[in-house]
Amino acid sequence: MPKASVREVSEAWEALFRSQVSVMRELRKLPEFKELGMGEYDVLFNLSRCEDGSSRLGDLNEHLLISQPSLSRMAERLEAKGLVTREPDPEDQRAVLVSLSDAGRALQKHIGREHVQNIHRLLGDAMTPAQFRELTKLARKISEALPRPPGTPPRRDVSGQRK
Repeated sequence: MPKASVREVSEAWEALFRSQVSVMRELRKLPEFKELGMGEYDVLFNLSRCEDGSSRLGDLNEHLLISQPSLSRMAERLEAKGLVTREPDPEDQRAVLVSLSDAGRALQKHIGREHVQNIHRLLGDAMTPAQFRELTKLARKISEALPRPPGTPPRRDVSGQRK
């Protein structure tokens, strides 16, 4: 496979980044993110993808764009709102297990339904179904190609399962 030039890679990255920023700006204006910030929703969303609605804080952090200390503080705020619970991981008392509460699960589902409809409204006419499938494939390929620092455990999904 021929290697792309620096310019080609840079232009593709900038286009991807700029489109994501544009979409996020529009989504932030929407009413569903008035009751819960996008970052907080992202935590609830990632927990909802776990089989039992629970994840170690460290595993969850691999899927978010915030630091581990910021995630810890966010988990405390979500716990204060009654949306998650935090407790020591029974398998490793040093680790913190974050779990969706019933209220957190209900709010995530409510916001999630609105969120996907708004994403569809914003983007649905931008490309053909085949182009959306190709974009999904390409985005996954980028994620899978990224290196892991030496000594870092294999990537896990939010439920802690190794990939």
